Amino acid sequence: MAMAAPTLLSSAPKLSSLALTSIRGTIFLSQRPLFVHRRFAGWSAAGGVVNSFVDTKYARVGADFNNAWLKEVLVDLQDGSMVAAKKGAEVIMAAVDKPRVIGYKGTTDLVTDTDKLCEQVILAAVKKRFPDHLILGEEGGLTGDPASEFLWCIDPLDGTTNFAHGYPSFGVSVGVLYRGKPIAATVVEFAGGPYCWVTRTFTASAGSGSYCNGEKIHVSATDEVEKSLLVTGFGYEHDEAWATNCVFFKEFTDISRGVRRLGAAAVDMCHVALGIVDAYWEYRLKPWDMAAGVLMVEEAGGKVTCMDGGDFCVFNQSVLVSNGLIHGKLLQRIAPPSKKLVEDGLDFSLWFKPSGYTSDV
Repeated sequence: MAMAAPTLLSSAPKLSSLALTSIRGTIFLSQRPLFVHRRFAGWSAAGGVVNSFVDTKYARVGADFNNAWLKEVLVDLQDGSMVAAKKGAEVIMAAVDKPRVIGYKGTTDLVTDTDKLCEQVILAAVKKRFPDHLILGEEGGLTGDPASEFLWCIDPLDGTTNFAHGYPSFGVSVGVLYRGKPIAATVVEFAGGPYCWVTRTFTASAGSGSYCNGEKIHVSATDEVEKSLLVTGFGYEHDEAWATNCVFFKEFTDISRGVRRLGAAAVDMCHVALGIVDAYWEYRLKPWDMAAGVLMVEEAGGKVTCMDGGDFCVFNQSVLVSNGLIHGKLLQRIAPPSKKLVEDGLDFSLWFKPSGYTSDV
């Protein structure tokens, strides 16, 4: 059952004009931006003073792990997500150095035969073990029992464009929600390159921590944006949100150790959980992009919100994950323009939330 995305505004503003009107402290000379370097405390993207986000208490995004009944099923859910993800990874590994059959869901939005086969294998594994659960897959849409409190969010090949070019990183992402909140997750990341591919497996469950190949992991201890390595992503819809993030990319590149754009959201969030990068943000993601990754970050000690600073759920259209120490500092730059997008009429309502699905979000 396919779900339609919300209607977007018809045209995006020019990047230079957006930067001049939304991000003061940025001066454009010809095509090259010259940044006025400012510290974070009390600074706002609208040019005024805002309340600090630094001491904000951020809401938990994972399921309530103190629920006695959930504790009984959690081990089975975690094992089921890992088994399903690894079966999907076997399909990818068998295809990774072979010619691809590539199709298009949009002008630049690719899909391969491997995406489809991988999802079929994952769905079969989930349905065999959890026949009464609801499943949302990137390629196949919604299947299963809509009355279930459990929703599996599956991205069979996160980073399809990278896979199609033989460029790391990409992976398999399987996240399980209980009443709309992540409870178990597995991401199998492909690294290396042609003829030397390797994988590593990230797992997390509510209240039990995050792991990489069985070793417990934790977010970084970096507490200054200037010393941070950051990651972002850009979707296929070149709207106002996309243009706003282009401004963020330029600005944070100037004041941090760098901003990377790798092209696989679930993998990017696992890198935050692993502590090798300090934060990741992106607009216009889907539940299958985020369900596993956000739990990885939270269980590794990080923080998760929407880009406007609001409480996050996987049906939101933006996410900011970080090591927690720089979260408020990032929001001082990112939140005001994100709020302005909504004020200007851009639709950021919940999407891809199954009709009738019972949730607490």
